[in-house]
Amino acid sequence: MSETVHEIAMGSDHAGFPLKEKIKDYLLKKGYSVNDYGTHSEEKTDYPDYIHPLSARVSAGEHPVGIIMCGSGNGASMTANKYPGVRSALCWSAVITRLARQHNDANILALPGRFIEEELALELVDIFLNTPFEGGRHLKRIQKITGNMQ
Repeated sequence: MSETVHEIAMGSDHAGFPLKEKIKDYLLKKGYSVNDYGTHSEEKTDYPDYIHPLSARVSAGEHPVGIIMCGSGNGASMTANKYPGVRSALCWSAVITRLARQHNDANILALPGRFIEEELALELVDIFLNTPFEGGRHLKRIQKITGNMQ
């Protein structure tokens, strides 16, 4: 991130819940503040119920970043990207995650809860939180995404 992030918003549905809890524990042990938007169990639920409020607050600037997950990560990411200023990136590898930050200034990391191992997920979280946006030629593209061509 371009600035040091201390606060992270997290949200998932039932399929992402086990991984969310592992990531949350990891982040808390590293000294981050975590705002957990739910869900809080493996009881079947719908990801938009948790991703909408989280994304609205990232969009409003109340949280600098978010980490979201559902079974595939796709639905959660699609929901998050409905909000102005949100750039949610579905990531499953170190390279994809690094590029999402460097080139796309992603502010929400979406993970596929049913298709990623805990060890890799934690690695991707660290990459996401510690990789700065490169700016330069990429800034123009971000401005085109956001419609903010200053």
